[in-house]
Amino acid sequence: MLKKLWDLFIAFTRASNLGFGGGPSLVPLIKVETVDRYQWLDNEEFADALAIGNALPGPIATILAAYIGYKVAGWLGVLAALLGTVVPTVFIVVLLGSLIVKHSNSPELKAMLMAVRPVVVILVAQTAYDMGKKSFPGYSSWGIAVVTVALLYLVDIHPAFIIIAAMLFGWAAYGRTRKEKVRN
Repeated sequence: MLKKLWDLFIAFTRASNLGFGGGPSLVPLIKVETVDRYQWLDNEEFADALAIGNALPGPIATILAAYIGYKVAGWLGVLAALLGTVVPTVFIVVLLGSLIVKHSNSPELKAMLMAVRPVVVILVAQTAYDMGKKSFPGYSSWGIAVVTVALLYLVDIHPAFIIIAAMLFGWAAYGRTRKEKVRN
């Protein structure tokens, strides 16, 4: 059990401290740790965890840490994963914060940050592709995706409303079918 807790702490420490650009940029790193390296989840389970995390309020990294930590090692796993996500980052920010502020206008720092941006975009795109392979099993999922894109870009609706609507649609369209199959 101690090994699992240590692995959770280390996995989420690596993911949270190597991420650049906030929550969405951590998702590919969390996926690498939890799906590829430790195999606590497969791609489909990770996509489900991400969907659940996006439907809940709060930072995605801590939501994923809590969810995956609980799945791997119960409540102690939640604690280990959350500590790995938050504690090392706090120490780094406290220790390096003044250095970063001091050099924030440095051309060298700006150049380094500019070079990292495309890497982050590709990592997020790769994660989306990996999750998308299992997230689009039929025509209805493609229909949901097309409606989502239209709502986001043509109507300019907040993503939270789309997530809630998709959940309600899934419950109405698919939830009853599964209940009937279970009863039979």
